[in-house]
Amino acid sequence: MNLILLDAFRDTLAMMPWLLGIYLLLEILENKSESFIGEKISHRMGVAPFLGALLGCMPQCGFSVIAATLYARRCISLGTLLAVFLSTSDEAIPVILAQQDKAPLVLWLLLVKVILATIAGYTIDLIFKKDTSREPHAPHAPVIPKGGHRSCDCHAHGLGIPRWKTFFLFPLKHTLKVSFFVFAVSLAIGLIIAKFGENVLKHTFFAGTFFQPLLAVLVGLIPNCAASVAITEVYLKGAITFGSTIAGLSASGGLGLLVLLKENKDRKENALIIGLLVFISLTAGILLNLFL
Repeated sequence: MNLILLDAFRDTLAMMPWLLGIYLLLEILENKSESFIGEKISHRMGVAPFLGALLGCMPQCGFSVIAATLYARRCISLGTLLAVFLSTSDEAIPVILAQQDKAPLVLWLLLVKVILATIAGYTIDLIFKKDTSREPHAPHAPVIPKGGHRSCDCHAHGLGIPRWKTFFLFPLKHTLKVSFFVFAVSLAIGLIIAKFGENVLKHTFFAGTFFQPLLAVLVGLIPNCAASVAITEVYLKGAITFGSTIAGLSASGGLGLLVLLKENKDRKENALIIGLLVFISLTAGILLNLFL
């Protein structure tokens, strides 16, 4: 038990400096570009699904929150919204990058998710040709109003917040939070392997069956960064397949889904969006498992 605790703690501790550096960089990028990028995808309907797929790749759930808000205002199409949700990986990218030997996986993961999100986005827009202007909206209003803020799972960006909090305290808190989840998942996996063996671990996650990508999708729907951390860690430990990982992370839109449910009052439409997200993610996971 002590050895398992020590291994989990050591692995987590080795990741923390890398996580902190990644979150510091992300904070700077988000602070400079979020509002600008959000407005751009709302004004370019023809290429919006592709842009949404690219922007959704940015770690954390900030852009899924923006996309949900824009969709509730009818400033973007359903296809663009789903493209952002599908390409969002929440905390998966920082967790993988923090383990330097696994870093090359990021390019493969992002490539597959961008292709999936782009194809799905344009297909959905072809099938659901809905007028995004059917409800009042202000297409030229800023996504994040002056004096306002964008809420995310760990903090809010807004005016009046000291720069030292934005560029140091928030990344530090985020690092500690994600590190805790990494430690918890690593410890749980270590205990299962020590007690039952690696084969039992794989059976626990329905290895080789349809239920594994389904389980990953259900976990991915949890609107918390713990979901993407858990999926990523279990994949890195070899307990689930790449296809199941794509399925889970494609369904993992972070707080974007919660914002959609709060801002968009059409419950049937919300159910349709979640259903499409589940269907596309699950189908992609099953197909990848069959052919990879």
